[in-house]
Amino acid sequence: MLLIVDDDLAVRTSLGLLLKQAGYATQAVATPEAALAVVRATPPALVLMDMNYSLETSGQDGLHLLAQVKALAPQVPVILITGWGSITLAVEGMKAGAAEFVTKPWNNAALLQTIGTILSLHEHPAAPPNAALLTRRDLDRKFRFPNIIGQDARLVQLLRNVGQVAATDASVLIEGESGTGKELIAEAIHQNSHRRQQPFVKVNLGGISASLFESEMFGHRRGAFTDAKTDRQGRFELANKGTIFLDEIGELDMGSQVKLLRVLQDRTYEVLGDSRPRSLDIRVICATNRNLAELVQEGRFREDLFYRINLITVRLPALRERPDDIPLLVQHFVNNLRTTYHRPALKVGTRALHWLRELPLPGNIRELKNLVERAVLVSGNDELGPEDFQAQFQPAPARPAPPGELPAVGSMTLDELEAQMIRKSMEHYAGNVSSVAKALGLSRGALYRRLEKYAIPW
Repeated sequence: MLLIVDDDLAVRTSLGLLLKQAGYATQAVATPEAALAVVRATPPALVLMDMNYSLETSGQDGLHLLAQVKALAPQVPVILITGWGSITLAVEGMKAGAAEFVTKPWNNAALLQTIGTILSLHEHPAAPPNAALLTRRDLDRKFRFPNIIGQDARLVQLLRNVGQVAATDASVLIEGESGTGKELIAEAIHQNSHRRQQPFVKVNLGGISASLFESEMFGHRRGAFTDAKTDRQGRFELANKGTIFLDEIGELDMGSQVKLLRVLQDRTYEVLGDSRPRSLDIRVICATNRNLAELVQEGRFREDLFYRINLITVRLPALRERPDDIPLLVQHFVNNLRTTYHRPALKVGTRALHWLRELPLPGNIRELKNLVERAVLVSGNDELGPEDFQAQFQPAPARPAPPGELPAVGSMTLDELEAQMIRKSMEHYAGNVSSVAKALGLSRGALYRRLEKYAIPW
């Protein structure tokens, strides 16, 4: 049974009819007191509640009711209903234990999707850290993770939770350092979901300027602006019915964050040059190598958007946190390179695997993959030893000059100076290629060529 709590008869009636048509049993009440009586007598599967029950419309009575419901039945998920102008209040509710919030007027399809997602998550909760773990072999019998290599216990538990969450439409935020495989996890969520036959659209938000955000994401009609020579489909339209993966979401400017929040909240959008609203049926997965909570505290990321995208948060471990998986990854890369470079006898010696296992690898899996491929390309040996990898491993950076000074003439070549500046920029921007390219006045392609030239992990 779903409990509807709202002092507006029209809202109670319309929600009751919508949920009844969707196959849910409901009970509707008008006051906090009546709601608490129902929760005490028969805890519902979910509570859908308004935030205001008094003339002052401050929402404090709604927050008080939420606290009372969570005290009586902490396991019952609560979805808050609020006006768009009161989203800040809804965020307070999320901090106090609400599972999700929707705004008035709501989109029926989006509301039903949200309810279904929350119920699914509470029927199949993520495994706690101390839960008995499946083996990787057991996991692969239940889910599809063909491109994710590793047997580390933390990785296996993470994949178990990913497999369970994939069956829902929950929004997922994937956190992790550059090169840890966030895109692979996003693809795995899609491939293990009911949307697997529908599009999976990847968007690098770090590479989209604020001026092009609406055109890229929502599309435009011919003539919508000066350079709009033809109609263009936006990324959301391309991903409709499927999954959209928003990478580097921490790089999005504040204005674009508002536009994105509107779409994620209402599941509707408008094409530039066409005022007709269009509906979306979509799953949203976001990824970042930044600390979004810190960005929220600094006022650089909207708190309401943060709570909208992280119903489920997945943190990928760095490769240094699972060193036993390094040999498995190396063998996987070499197996692929045998075919790519027509070298069927290619293999990696045991001593080399031990040496690779001890590397710090700040660039994580991406750095390891690049190192292995460079060693394969340069070495003529069928069995790669430690010396083959040592020759290709990134050398220690040149000693930097004192702050504000250029190195002495003759102490560094121009290439060494360029490599040092790129490394420094990559460290400053936490490996974000778009930001580094912009800071150095390079195109992304030009920066990629230099990263490869100087063997800088990215």
